[in-house]
Amino acid sequence: MINQELLKKYIDAMGIEIDDYVLDRFDVYAERLVSWNKKVNLTAITDPDEIVVKHFVDCLMILRYLDIDGPVKVIDVGCGAGFPGMPLLLARPQIEITFLDSVAKKLHFIKDVLRSCGLFQEVNHNRAEDLGREHNYREQYDIATARAVAPLNILAEYCMPFVKVGGYFVALKGPEENIDEGKNAIDKLGGEIVNDVSYKLPNGDKRRMIIVKKISQTPTKYPRRSKRITSKPL
Repeated sequence: MINQELLKKYIDAMGIEIDDYVLDRFDVYAERLVSWNKKVNLTAITDPDEIVVKHFVDCLMILRYLDIDGPVKVIDVGCGAGFPGMPLLLARPQIEITFLDSVAKKLHFIKDVLRSCGLFQEVNHNRAEDLGREHNYREQYDIATARAVAPLNILAEYCMPFVKVGGYFVALKGPEENIDEGKNAIDKLGGEIVNDVSYKLPNGDKRRMIIVKKISQTPTKYPRRSKRITSKPL
């Protein structure tokens, strides 16, 4: 399906170590993605080399800027087709991850990929603003991450309640994101931006990664209801 040598070259250039078994799992992931995409709208990117660059390499960039190793607890909020959570899991299978989405069909795909790769992780069909209020999930994660789900000030309210103090919220964004609009929300939710990284993918596409550290507990009034979050952003 994918050019494994190409993926390995890009991953090596990023200073990330993986073996051939991991490459095989990425190949399975890509194959299942293209197959499922024929019946469920998961991605507009189906060319094998573009999957490698625009999905896999983009998501794995997180590993260049954040130490994710050992039994780290991660939640992928609005995971969709599994980006960035699934590439992180394939590269670091020792992490513990929750795939969260409100669309059941997308989670059926995630379950299929996990099963095909022989992996066991939590797949949760729920809304972030509801799950973020539950005791077993609120401030229980080392990392909450999301890719291109919503503007930063809205996305932060969905993600930050999951992060424990000392943990991180990582947002993968496009190059034109207005970060200033998100700073007020992040401050109110107990966070602080510690890294704002602009980078290019191997094909020249520009991307941006915002890394937020949780420095204090999120006030109990957050997250608010979804309509409130989107109509009255922090």
